[in-house]
Amino acid sequence: MEQEIKGFMSYLHNVKKTSRNTELSYQRDLMKMMHFLQKQKVEEANEVTETALNSYILDLEKNGMSAATVSRNIASMKGFYLYLWKEGSISSDPAEKLKAPKVEKKLPEIMSVEEMERLLEQPGDRTAKGLRDSAMLELLYATGIRVTELISLKQSDVNWKLDYIVCRDRNKERMIPFGPKAKKALERYLKEARGQLLGDKKCEMLFPNCSGESMSRQGFWKLLKQYVKQAGIEMEITPHTLRHSFAAHLVENGADLHVVQEMLGHSDISTTMMYAARAREIYAKAHPRG
Repeated sequence: MEQEIKGFMSYLHNVKKTSRNTELSYQRDLMKMMHFLQKQKVEEANEVTETALNSYILDLEKNGMSAATVSRNIASMKGFYLYLWKEGSISSDPAEKLKAPKVEKKLPEIMSVEEMERLLEQPGDRTAKGLRDSAMLELLYATGIRVTELISLKQSDVNWKLDYIVCRDRNKERMIPFGPKAKKALERYLKEARGQLLGDKKCEMLFPNCSGESMSRQGFWKLLKQYVKQAGIEMEITPHTLRHSFAAHLVENGADLHVVQEMLGHSDISTTMMYAARAREIYAKAHPRG
């Protein structure tokens, strides 16, 4: 079955043009499924039955997997076996009738404007690292881009005349404006800090790590956790919280949902509408006449 999974991964990459994170998610889910089935003495893809897959789903639930995780695994299986069926590798699709558990769609956690201000103050401006981190956080909050997009930015992706950045993935690119505070932080970082971080190394990325090389998601996650702790923010903050907060604060201040959708790169307006719901919830709790 491992060869079929490799074939499916190649299909996702070359035909569907999926993102690297999506491919890794599919691969992780399918390899776990394969190992479970092998323990049940099911070795070949054409030996897999709906009953076998349901046994795997029950095993996931028994091991405490959330409804969202189980649903994602079912989606991975459905995609994989549909691919095999269309390719003619199997005569019937054992995943066709699988049903995902109902997932309660939670409103995203967001930071208050005051918490965001405290966070943005933490890096300081006394070191090259502090100037870089300040520019990264300011740009994240100014644009709502994903951390993967942030650490993938090149110097050439910044348009200084019109004050926007260009974010690209395999299917599209989008131009996102940034404001004067982010611009000032970026300009100071480039003038005073980036050269120090690079030393004699060359790196095309806008934000290299302290060794002058490309920064990783894990590297950014560590520095964010450090600044959240310094700011005394008690809620659990992830890199995506900054993206949620950017969107919610825009909506709270009257931004058009379709504009926010375009900036975030959402394909479905309903995803963006969650931020309007979150803004209404906060208003109801905080306003004296809510």
